[in-house]
Amino acid sequence: MLGTERTPRVVAARKLLRRAGREKARRFLVEGAQAVREAVTGEVRVHELFATPLAVERNADIVGIAEGQGIPVTVVGDRIAEVLSDTVTPQGLVAVCDLIDVPVAAALDGSPHLVAVLAGVSEPGNAGTVVRAADAAGADAVLLAGDSVDPHNGKAVRASTGSVFHLPVARDRDTTRVLDACRAAGLTLLAADGHGELDLHAPEAGEVLGGRVAWIFGGEAHGVPETVLAAADHRVRVPLYGRAESLNLAAAAAVCLYASAAHRRSRITDRA
Repeated sequence: MLGTERTPRVVAARKLLRRAGREKARRFLVEGAQAVREAVTGEVRVHELFATPLAVERNADIVGIAEGQGIPVTVVGDRIAEVLSDTVTPQGLVAVCDLIDVPVAAALDGSPHLVAVLAGVSEPGNAGTVVRAADAAGADAVLLAGDSVDPHNGKAVRASTGSVFHLPVARDRDTTRVLDACRAAGLTLLAADGHGELDLHAPEAGEVLGGRVAWIFGGEAHGVPETVLAAADHRVRVPLYGRAESLNLAAAAAVCLYASAAHRRSRITDRA
């Protein structure tokens, strides 16, 4: 059992807690049973699994899968688990994986029907939750555009509960290039905007929502940037029937993505 955080492998893994370290090594850390399970059973390359004795006992099935695939499993003390975690209460199970992001063109390959675009979203928990919602709604990809959070951020990965391994995730700092790629893929651009001209629940919205669409969601403080709103084909608002001032990003994204998924499924059922 490794007992010191100064062990070279631990030192290297600890550097992955920072974006610069992840970019340099092209690897990131995945913490927690659910996310690690998705990693070791998915297509991403897992280089090593660190686990405390208690985590090994509680997650014997995950450890068994890792060992069966030839992934090195290193038992570590609680102190090492702490330094490899960015949470208050480390879970004692951390995997070192290759980065999962792909080029935007690859994410949009194959005539996608539903895509989520995060434009300038900086809060990792919200970004991870949107990835989870997109996965649940059957989206084909999630694209991070502009000055958005790194999808490999620990909080984002945990918030996705493993969904980062289920669908393509791409990022590009050039928002215009991302939107152009969506158009080239045949997607209609829908910007989620509280003052949008199209009501999500209006009867006339169904034809738009049920098509091949890319939903654009903006940052928590200011929403979708004006330049991006101007480039969208439609600005769509989620109606508020109660007294709430607005929905937060993750909630609004889930509502919008599921609305498109529902309309598309309805179309498929009608044709059948």
